Amino acid sequence: MKINKWQFRKISDLFPTPRGNVRLDNLTVLNAILYIAENGCKWRALPTHFGKWDTIYARMSRWAKTGILDRVFERLQRKNVLQIQIKAVSLDSTSIKVHPDGTGALKRGGRSPSENPEEDGTPSFIWLPRMPKAQ
Repeated sequence: MKINKWQFRKISDLFPTPRGNVRLDNLTVLNAILYIAENGCKWRALPTHFGKWDTIYARMSRWAKTGILDRVFERLQRKNVLQIQIKAVSLDSTSIKVHPDGTGALKRGGRSPSENPEEDGTPSFIWLPRMPKAQ
């Protein structure tokens, strides 16, 4: 899955204008995000021709938190540039660290985390694309 310059013109207005000394253009970052999504690899395994993985991750994180990625993928689907279908989402213990309370050790009193899930807090940042409903 790769977006070319012609396809990118259809969505370029959704991205913020880069400020300062920006080495990676938005098209390169978007293609890197699509590479990670398609191959399911770790960020550190991103091929070097995309640029530094941590730079791309930071921009992707910003775009996801501000809703830019949701709007981009929605327009890509509506313009029939890219068709994404999520069939399954899986997280395993190799990508999620266990809290020390979850290791099975006996506790010295206090509640277990599962007694009141509302107070346990939110999970770490995980971005999943929200796809528009089929019409």
